[in-house]
Amino acid sequence: MTFATTLRNSLGKDLRLEWRSKDAINSMLFFALLVVVIFSFSFELSAEESRRIAGGLIWVALLFATVVALNQTWARELRNQVLDVYRIAPAPLESLFLAKVLGNFIFVSVLELLITPLFIVFYNLRSVGPWYYLVIASILGNWALVVNGTFFGAISLRTRSREVLLPLILFPVSIPALLAMVSATTVTLTGESSPYLSLVFLAVYDIVFTLLGLLLFETVLQAE
Repeated sequence: MTFATTLRNSLGKDLRLEWRSKDAINSMLFFALLVVVIFSFSFELSAEESRRIAGGLIWVALLFATVVALNQTWARELRNQVLDVYRIAPAPLESLFLAKVLGNFIFVSVLELLITPLFIVFYNLRSVGPWYYLVIASILGNWALVVNGTFFGAISLRTRSREVLLPLILFPVSIPALLAMVSATTVTLTGESSPYLSLVFLAVYDIVFTLLGLLLFETVLQAE
């Protein structure tokens, strides 16, 4: 099988399974809704104060919600022995990794589309800076979260307490990207300065960790 065929088949399978079960989306949405509602009722914020803290709240909610979905990504394959089939199949394993990353990216992006209107309503948000910077920050930030999470999810796959191990590995590595996401979102919402440097940092971060994931994934999978 070619790289493109394996990528298309694996991604299509994940999307069909999620469409039927909706396990990942429902779990992520429930967790993100909790964060939105609890914080909105905990603080009485002015519009200016909301713009200053909204970037942090949005990305922290997405980070924790993403971990919920990432814990299910590889567990499903492990239960059905799909990974054992991939190991002996004449297919490039990098395509499996990229398909998982793309699937998780789609799930997180859908979640973000669902909760963004709630953030706007609950926190009375209005962007002072150009809105397209928020779109770019969302795309780059989502990719940064899922590319590392998918890779470290594969590393922790066969450990006894993988639900605990994954966040312990993922959070420290994601901190630089998380700070850049929050900075880009906050300065765009407040209009204080340009998020250009933060977006460039996120783009470089995404490229580096995507290449590392593609290069090391086969070694990680075969070593299990």
